[in-house]
Amino acid sequence: MRCPRGESSSGFNITPRPFSRAKLHQALSRLISPADNLIYEYLMKVIALLLSAGHGSRFGAERPKQFLPLMGRPILRHAAEALLAEGLVDAIQPVAPAGEEALVSAMLEGLACLPTIAGGATREESVRAGLAAIAAKAPSYVLVHDAARPIIPSGTISALLSALETKAGAIPAQPVSDTLKRVVGGLITETVPREGLYRAQTPQAFRYSVLRDAHAAPSRGATDDAALLEAMGQEVAIVAGSERNVKITWPEDYARVQADFAARMVPRTGTGFDVHRLVPERPLYLCGVLIPSPMGLDGHSDADVGLHALCDAIYGALAEGDIGRWFPPSEANWKDADSAMFLRHAAERVAARGGALVHVDVTLICERPKIAPHADAMRARIAELAGIPTDVVSVKATTTERLGFAGRGEGIAAQAAATVMLPL
Repeated sequence: MRCPRGESSSGFNITPRPFSRAKLHQALSRLISPADNLIYEYLMKVIALLLSAGHGSRFGAERPKQFLPLMGRPILRHAAEALLAEGLVDAIQPVAPAGEEALVSAMLEGLACLPTIAGGATREESVRAGLAAIAAKAPSYVLVHDAARPIIPSGTISALLSALETKAGAIPAQPVSDTLKRVVGGLITETVPREGLYRAQTPQAFRYSVLRDAHAAPSRGATDDAALLEAMGQEVAIVAGSERNVKITWPEDYARVQADFAARMVPRTGTGFDVHRLVPERPLYLCGVLIPSPMGLDGHSDADVGLHALCDAIYGALAEGDIGRWFPPSEANWKDADSAMFLRHAAERVAARGGALVHVDVTLICERPKIAPHADAMRARIAELAGIPTDVVSVKATTTERLGFAGRGEGIAAQAAATVMLPL
C-alpha cells in the first residue's frame, strides 16, 4: 500500500527530520565509489532545476538580479537554500547564463548541487537543458524554480510533492485580488473578470517523465512549465501560494524581499582589539594589504593586526569566542599563515548561522605608516575576503599623539566593530 506523504500505513503522522535526504546524498557522494554510482543516482528521486539564465533586463541593474546581494549573500544562493531547507529535495541542477557557469557554481559552493550547466535564450530552452542534464539520473519528480525567488515558505514543497501522488504536475498559486483591466494604447478596453484567476509561482513540481515529454514537443513560447502540461491535456493541481514568495522583477520587489528578511533577523554587534610589536625583517600586512615598510609586525601568523581585530569582532557578534579559539597560536599549522584565511572563516561562520555581515569598521592606531594612501585598497580587500560590498566596509586610522608604545613606534594596534544580522 502506498501511503500519502507524512503518514504511515498505521495512520500515525510521520514528520521527516529536516535535511535528512540532502545530508544522506552528500554523505553518499563522499563515500560511494564511482562503480557504485548507479546506487547513489537511484536514490535521487527529487531534483530541482534552479533557473538563473535570465538577464533581468526589466530590473535595470548592471548585473543579473539573481546575482545581487541579499543580506550578504547572492539572491541565487538564498533560492537554493530555500529549496533544500526542508530536506525534501535531493539535489539541485543549476542552470546559468552561458559563460557564467563558474560564477554560479562558486555562489552555490557547499550545497547539494550537480555541476552547473548553461541555459538557453528562453525559459523553455533553459528547462530543456536542465532536463537533459539530469536524464541519466531519472528522478521521479522534478521541481522548476526561479533563482529570483529567494523565499519558499515552509510547507510549499511538501504540498507540491503530495499533489504529485495523483497529478502530473502541481504549482503554488495565489488568487488574484485586484480588479483586472485590459488596456490598449493607454486606454481601458474592458474589465476582465477575476473569478477563478490565480497568479502562478515557483517552484513548480512535475513527474519527471511527463515534463520531459512536454519539452520534447515543438516550442510553444510558454512562460511557465505548467502551460506545457495544460497543452497536453495533463492535470496540474494548485497548492496554496504565498505573498512572501516574491519574484524579484522590479527594484521595489527587491526592497520588499529585503524588508521580509530583515523582519526575521536580529542585529548583533561585536568588537575586537589586537596589538602587535614592530620588528625588522618582517613584511607589514595591514587589512590584507602588503604595505612598503622597513618594519613588520611580529606574530605567529602574518600578524595582520587589522584583520585579527576584525575577526574577533565578527566572532564576538556571533558569541563564538575569538580568533585564538579557532586558530590557536600554539599550533604550527598557523605559523606565518595568511590572515586572509581567518577572515574568510569568520565570514563563513556568519553564513553557517544563516546570517549576514552587514557592516564592518576597522581603526588602525599607529604613528606610521600613513594609512590614508592605502585605505581604499584595504577596504576592497576586506570586502573581497568577507564577500560583502565595499560600501559597508570602513577603514580609518588615528594616532595616540605620540603617547605609549604606538606613539613611540614600537607597535601597531587595531580596534574593530562588526554588525551581523542573525535569524530570530
